Amino acid sequence: MLNAMDATTLKQYLADDPPTIVPLTIKKHFDALGDQEKKYTHYISRASLAGTRINLRQVSPESEAIYDFILTLHKSCNGDWKGLGSKTGVSEEDVTHFLNYAAQFLGNAGNYKSFGDSKFIPRIAADKVAALAKSSPEANKLYETFKNELYESKDVAHMHLGYPDEGHVSTYYPDSAGITRQEIEYTAEFIKEKSLMPENTRMRKTSSGDFEVLIASAVTDPSTRDTKQTEWELEGPLKGKKLRLIFGDHKAEMGKISAYLAEAKKCALNENEAAMQGEYVTSFHDGSMFAHKDSQRHWIKDKGPTVECNIGFIETYRDPQGVRGEWEGFAAMVNKERTKAFEKLVQSAPSQIPKLPWSQDFEKDKFLSPDFTSLEVLTFAGAGIPAGINIPNYDDIRQTEGFKNVSLGNVLSANPPKEPTPFIRAEDQDVFDKYKDEAFEVQVGLHELLGHGCGKLLQETEPGKYNFDVKNPPVSPITGKPITTWYKPGETWGSVFAGMGPSYEECRAESVAMSLCPDYKILQIFGFGNGEEDINGAAGDILYTCYLQMARAGVVALQFWDPSARKWGQAHMQARFAILQVFLRAGGGFCKLSYTKDDLSDLVIALDRNKIQSHGRPAVNEFLQKLQIFKATADLKSGTALYEEYTNVDEWWKTKVRPEVLRQAKPRKVFVQANTFLNGDKVELKEYEATPEGMIQSFVERDYI
Repeated sequence: MLNAMDATTLKQYLADDPPTIVPLTIKKHFDALGDQEKKYTHYISRASLAGTRINLRQVSPESEAIYDFILTLHKSCNGDWKGLGSKTGVSEEDVTHFLNYAAQFLGNAGNYKSFGDSKFIPRIAADKVAALAKSSPEANKLYETFKNELYESKDVAHMHLGYPDEGHVSTYYPDSAGITRQEIEYTAEFIKEKSLMPENTRMRKTSSGDFEVLIASAVTDPSTRDTKQTEWELEGPLKGKKLRLIFGDHKAEMGKISAYLAEAKKCALNENEAAMQGEYVTSFHDGSMFAHKDSQRHWIKDKGPTVECNIGFIETYRDPQGVRGEWEGFAAMVNKERTKAFEKLVQSAPSQIPKLPWSQDFEKDKFLSPDFTSLEVLTFAGAGIPAGINIPNYDDIRQTEGFKNVSLGNVLSANPPKEPTPFIRAEDQDVFDKYKDEAFEVQVGLHELLGHGCGKLLQETEPGKYNFDVKNPPVSPITGKPITTWYKPGETWGSVFAGMGPSYEECRAESVAMSLCPDYKILQIFGFGNGEEDINGAAGDILYTCYLQMARAGVVALQFWDPSARKWGQAHMQARFAILQVFLRAGGGFCKLSYTKDDLSDLVIALDRNKIQSHGRPAVNEFLQKLQIFKATADLKSGTALYEEYTNVDEWWKTKVRPEVLRQAKPRKVFVQANTFLNGDKVELKEYEATPEGMIQSFVERDYI
């Protein structure tokens, strides 16, 4: 119990007090739907939320029991938390501490932050939680199963997600005593060679030393399989051991998900949506990732829908190996007015991409025009809600068939009360406050559409066949010589760059946004300015805020760096720290950190808006060019050296800047989401107060799913 860590270190792991709770407002947009559209949305929402327990199991062994405990306490007191405190002898202040912890826990779908992967601990004392638990036999029984882990802080490594043999926590490898990073990496490579996709799997090492790939499915003996073989003899360092496929992981949840999506299919609004939902059902019922890939093929063909959705084991950030996906699903309505600007950006994309710092040799032969929409989210199930998304994450589909980009409007606009922003100069505060939302929307749009959507992978697509002229290979703009590396048959971006890949790709996409946002013609597309360069006008304010916001993100990124393990806990923040280093190295006094006090308590970012074009943008382009060429040519060695150089945290950043970042850290937003209920033939919407009590009630009322 809080016994192995000094008080200063422990403080950064305490739960937010209070958390920043904001409503995900949706009623106006939901009410505008027709009856069939509402039903379609309802069933997708239900399917997404039915995976909540999967999210919990993907975080920590204790998360699901803590979840049940919170909901059980609510039910036992019928939502009267003050009365529960009086009944159990727990003060109102301590009940508030518990509620704050509960809201942060539910908002992150577990007791590790979704953004940063670090554990957070209740501020209420253990004996007070024990007293609350005694309010009902069921609550007390649950408490006994997790009471030690709730406060466990035996070492710093245990407070972060990562490889188990390095002292970290990961439930992607459950019941696997002694499993090593080498074993995880070897078996991941073995699975890839068998053309199996790992996104919907977990891995278990048995007591005999064999390995089981646990595949999420509603049945244990599916009729649709991605491979007929289910067992192999391993070679190399694991020679003599076996690897087996085991279906039925998350069986109950996958069954509910499949059933809800079967109902969604009946309410589909067109053929593409019906086909997509059918493939989802096959994927989640039988555990087929090939079916999930096919669902995405139908999804990208569903242009301009009224109701948008995507669901599955999508992002791989939290798996230390970077290949297994986290459960995620969303249901949203398209905001047609805000989408118009994005449509213009899509239409202009073929003229924007050539502005990036590489030749056509390193760009796709044809830009695959995606659907780019602004969404108002009803449901986003998972551990956290992003501001924008570019999917599918399957590179072969993205490269040759297409993709979609979405900006989540009511996520972007859900802001807490106004207050001074740390590390922003007083003279910049007004312009930062005025334009930060608009600037972020520009950044997200460029990041998702052009960032993730641009760039070619040079490949030997099958033995002897290439997607470039191998006899006259393109010349690298970095070396001035023909390239000598590319992707071999069966290799993908993810398999080559592995765990570093997600953050590296986010850095590339963010750098694209920083490269293109100084283009006033692009800012005009978003509705800012007349296309003429004017750094002191409104468009100039947007541009300045884009760069200032990125620089600030690079500073606060240090909150997500673990000094004991010397590792980053969040892909996007590692990327933003790298871009801050690019700004700081741009020269000419373009960007610097300004302070007068030894403890850096007055640290602010001093960025010269008049030098964005002359110093900032050229520095970004030089860095971005390297990121793209190394990615395009499968040059892992050079890519690793570059990225490690720019994301290295030296002693000054560690001992001087990071403590101040932690001191001024603002709680990350958690969102209270609405529920939908089927009443006869009608779908009804219920929204909740943006309070811890409202957050808990929203989960209680959907827990029957």
